[in-house]
Amino acid sequence: MQETKPTRVRYLILLMLFLVTTINYADRATIAIAGSSLQKDLGIDAVTLGYIFSAFGWAYVAGQIPGGWLLDRFGSKKIYALSIFTWSLFTVLQGYVGEFGVSTAVVALFMLRFLVGLAEAPSFPGNARIVAAWFPTAERGTASAIFNSAQYFATVLFAPLMGWIVYRFGWQHVFIVMGVVGIVFSLVWLKVIHSPRQHPMINEAEFNHIAANGAMVDMDQDKGRGKKTDGPKWDYIRQLLTNRMMLGVYLGQYCINGITYFFLTWFPVYLVQERGMTILKAGFIASLPAICGFIGGVLGGVISDYLLRKGHSLTFARKAPIIAGLLVSSSIVACNYVDIEWMVVGFMALAFFGKGVGALGWAVVSDTSPKQIAGLSGGLFNTFGNLASITTPIVIGYIISSTGSFKWALVFVGCNALMAVFSYLVIVGPIKRVVLKEPAARDDQLSSLSEAKS
Repeated sequence: MQETKPTRVRYLILLMLFLVTTINYADRATIAIAGSSLQKDLGIDAVTLGYIFSAFGWAYVAGQIPGGWLLDRFGSKKIYALSIFTWSLFTVLQGYVGEFGVSTAVVALFMLRFLVGLAEAPSFPGNARIVAAWFPTAERGTASAIFNSAQYFATVLFAPLMGWIVYRFGWQHVFIVMGVVGIVFSLVWLKVIHSPRQHPMINEAEFNHIAANGAMVDMDQDKGRGKKTDGPKWDYIRQLLTNRMMLGVYLGQYCINGITYFFLTWFPVYLVQERGMTILKAGFIASLPAICGFIGGVLGGVISDYLLRKGHSLTFARKAPIIAGLLVSSSIVACNYVDIEWMVVGFMALAFFGKGVGALGWAVVSDTSPKQIAGLSGGLFNTFGNLASITTPIVIGYIISSTGSFKWALVFVGCNALMAVFSYLVIVGPIKRVVLKEPAARDDQLSSLSEAKS
């Protein structure tokens, strides 16, 4: 007998995205939690530590477009599983760099962080593709906000744990524990993740519901068979790069990620060196702003989808939480004017809450990506956004080295929030799906025009 009540398999898929993104960000943050102890053991300065922090970003940015293309060609399931396994393996190996001399250890750590970044490159374009395939348009804001909020949950869950591991066993063990967690999860991923049409748990009612309301359910059909038409079309990238809306979104994401990477790299060091906390206390304190970021991240998506359901335009529904949240996030600068510990943590928490509310860039990508190249579009978006993973740690390292404090570093972070507001207010314009022109179609038109003139 045919089932009439729709299943809710898409929420299981969303749970998997949330969990894998939690592990993803926890593995990124291992170096931040271990940073102060590692710096002391290896005898390195702030600039060198900044470059080690940035190693992830160099490869992560370089891998975005190739990673997005691999997702479009071979599908999300296999490429993402390989990504999880390899970044986790390289995380484990970081735990053994202390076996070498100082110079070799620094080089090895930089290279392993570089390889983690390269392996993680397909992760967020993969998240965006899976959300676009599984969720109707009116649910995408919440779905994207939930998987994106995992970056804060990772700090809430793992920062105290990792701080305790460093305090009790040494910084090396943080990498080993987190890497093993990821390797195990890669096997779970292969078991649970499927495309909507192929998932054994979905029924016809849910499939029809999501398909009729904007989900791109056939995105991963026939992937991996090596069709010639699956190759990269560089003209598509040119069209995205000449689209004013997308350029504004890219700039906004770069600035938002500037805030993110302060928290992922220098924030625990700030608590230890500028505010005099122990690494154990810093691990627990770092979780408080992250809790607020998590709440803000989920709330931003819920508000956005609520506005959409109430009849507001897609542009207003996405932009309003982004602009309001990032204005609140600029309050991080206030930490320079208070000395009481709870007030410092309070302003950091407020800034992270605002950043969470405003971090709807992936929902915008799901709304705007051309269906032919959803992975490539997400990869290009993440390329621009994660240039901040390179520049932010290095710029802050130089600021600290030259000034001896974090005061101008916090001003730098606050300016990133305001620049993102400017981008969405002035540059982005109306938010709508990009429709690509096929290169062959334009060539045909040009040929016809030439023939007509002849």
